[in-house]
Amino acid sequence: MKTRAVRLYGVNDLRVEEFELPSIQEDEILAKVVTNSICMSDHKAAEQGASHKRVPDDVALNPIILGHEFCGEIVEVGKKWADSFKKGSRFSIQPALNYKGTLDAPGYSFRYVGGDSTYIVIPHQVMELNCLLPYEGDAFFLGSLAEPVSCIVGTFHAMYHTKSGSYVHEMGIVEGGNLAIIAGVGPMGLGSIDYALHCERKPALVVVTDIDDARLARAAQLFTVEDAKKNGVTLIYLNTKNLADPVATLKEISGGRGYDDVLVMAPVKPLVEQADAILANDGCLNFFAGPNKSDFSATMNFYDVHYASHHIVGTSGGNTEDMRESLSKMEKGILNPSAMITHVGGLDAVPQSVINLPSIPGGKKLIYTHLDLPLVAIADFAEVGKTNPLYKELDVLVKKHNGLWNAEAEQYLLSQVKGI
Repeated sequence: MKTRAVRLYGVNDLRVEEFELPSIQEDEILAKVVTNSICMSDHKAAEQGASHKRVPDDVALNPIILGHEFCGEIVEVGKKWADSFKKGSRFSIQPALNYKGTLDAPGYSFRYVGGDSTYIVIPHQVMELNCLLPYEGDAFFLGSLAEPVSCIVGTFHAMYHTKSGSYVHEMGIVEGGNLAIIAGVGPMGLGSIDYALHCERKPALVVVTDIDDARLARAAQLFTVEDAKKNGVTLIYLNTKNLADPVATLKEISGGRGYDDVLVMAPVKPLVEQADAILANDGCLNFFAGPNKSDFSATMNFYDVHYASHHIVGTSGGNTEDMRESLSKMEKGILNPSAMITHVGGLDAVPQSVINLPSIPGGKKLIYTHLDLPLVAIADFAEVGKTNPLYKELDVLVKKHNGLWNAEAEQYLLSQVKGI
């Protein structure tokens, strides 16, 4: 079968190519990809090429298919997996395989499996590690968001605390405690707010900071103070840009005791130090944001590490159980990560979108791999719709859903645009 895919050959060498997939072996699965969301990790892989820790050294000769946040349908099942998977079933993939100690992962390391493609051959490693996950939701794009949502789920589970005199790490945020999400209105910050308000172990107070009033206002529209209150959470949005002493203000909001859990959503030295300064006794700081620079550092108060039992943790991705939880909560409507998506496009838009990702404002860029569409911001649908009836109708559909991409818009798009 032929596939059309975005292949990485080297540093920022991304090519949209059509080529023949090999016939599947009895321990492989042939699948159709419908959606893939672009991640900053894709940009890092393209930027670094063969020097990236997950990209093979011989990528120039054996290019890999880019993309690891994807969802689709199974087309053909090899004999070994015939009792476990069925043709037509929807799926998502946990890309962090950790197979026999290697860093190989779909979207970084394999020639025939990656999200930026029309059809793929899923290798045996994925099934052997139970990383091919059934998805029963009604929208493919939500299946693509399961991987980034799992990063958030994993972050909340990775937080840890101790009791005086005990060496046991009690995992998870403090139930009924204070949580601060620093620089928290980007796409992953919005997902963190969603999870904090709707997970089983809820904090009593959530304070979300940023320095952009418009972004804070949008977050407050999506996740309202009133809805948070119904879920037993006091939610506060705070612009720290013009505060004379952000640390003092944040501590005052917490009742003076600080925050049990703090998530830092941007790799900015002053923000890390601000987060450290607002930790409560036995507080845990999670450095969520992945820096580009390997020498990134910030000052931490080790007096408080010693005497106030401050903890620090960094999470990079979620595990398979986090993915399962993400898919389950989205299928049940408990979580709705649609707010992460700010742009929609087709396969041909991937190379330049990945290469220029840091300079493209907004959140997740959602790709429909069988469609040939430019990358267009959801906020621009109305303007583009003045001359293009497709976007005029899409604008109507997203406005019905509080300005968010949704299953109805996806179904309309797939029904109106001829596939590649």
